[in-house]
Amino acid sequence: MKILILKNRLSSWILYLTVFSILLFAASIASIFVGSADISFAGAFEALMSNNTGIEREIILNLRLPRILLAIAVGGALSISGVLLQSMFRNPLVEPYTLGISGGAGLGVCLCIIFKVSGILGIILYPAGGFLGAGLVMALVYMLSVKSGVLKIQSMLLNGVMVSFIASSLMMLMMAISRVEELHGIIFWIMGSLDQPSWPLIITALVVSLGGLVVSHNFCLILNAFALGEKEAFHLGFNTERAKKQIFLISSVLAGVSVSAAGIIGFIGLVVPHFVRMVVGSDHRILLVSSYLCGAVFLIICDMMARSIIAPLELPVGVITGVIGGGLFIYAMAKKG
Repeated sequence: MKILILKNRLSSWILYLTVFSILLFAASIASIFVGSADISFAGAFEALMSNNTGIEREIILNLRLPRILLAIAVGGALSISGVLLQSMFRNPLVEPYTLGISGGAGLGVCLCIIFKVSGILGIILYPAGGFLGAGLVMALVYMLSVKSGVLKIQSMLLNGVMVSFIASSLMMLMMAISRVEELHGIIFWIMGSLDQPSWPLIITALVVSLGGLVVSHNFCLILNAFALGEKEAFHLGFNTERAKKQIFLISSVLAGVSVSAAGIIGFIGLVVPHFVRMVVGSDHRILLVSSYLCGAVFLIICDMMARSIIAPLELPVGVITGVIGGGLFIYAMAKKG
């Protein structure tokens, strides 16, 4: 009987992963053709197969393909970061930005823009400033939440929210005293964008994202145990203190890299895990991988909408994820009752 149940569960997991992978492939292919410049399937195939440089080949390889890869990296990273934090805190409202990562990253970018360090860092100005700010906030929240070597979960949540408020307030202060051109750069970055021209940064984000998925999968069993409670997980033989610190580090790095590469793109780490959990269940052996795939699909679709709604102009993708994600979340909660 148990073997039959395991076989049925494995079959359903394979089916879920197959469907989500097909959706990711379809969304990626569709993203190549959607945008201000219309590209036909025949034109795309000819441009990719020929070695001749042309406008369609340049658009596909240098504009749309980087956006697809960055959307996969950022959408997947934010989704599994949300899964890890929601499971560790046992709180459905926790997301990667709850711990102040977005506020710290935004503050770092504001400082870089206001003090004009672009001449030193060049194209990696925003990512470097964002990651540094996010890293400092992560370290601060961690130090405030550790007492006698024990990481206090509730203290971390409260400290993260308060640090986030402080960082966001300082960011608003800097925006208020900045000049118009500086304010435009800050606002555009805060609203999120996948228009990242740096291939090394895109590849780094993709490697970190996939690496985070692999590493986080090693915590599947203890994340399942956390659903019973921290004490129950400890009595089941898990080293909960070490696991909490490692999970916090993994989720923070994933969120920090995502923010530094694409700006503040909200709701993915909150909404996607909820919807995936409704479909595949709460077992993290399938939940983490499914959330990664669905987060990538969701961000690719939102990016297509951002590029096409008012083409040839482009909307910030963070605006689309907020509107679509918030609406879907409210609908799902209303249906769930």
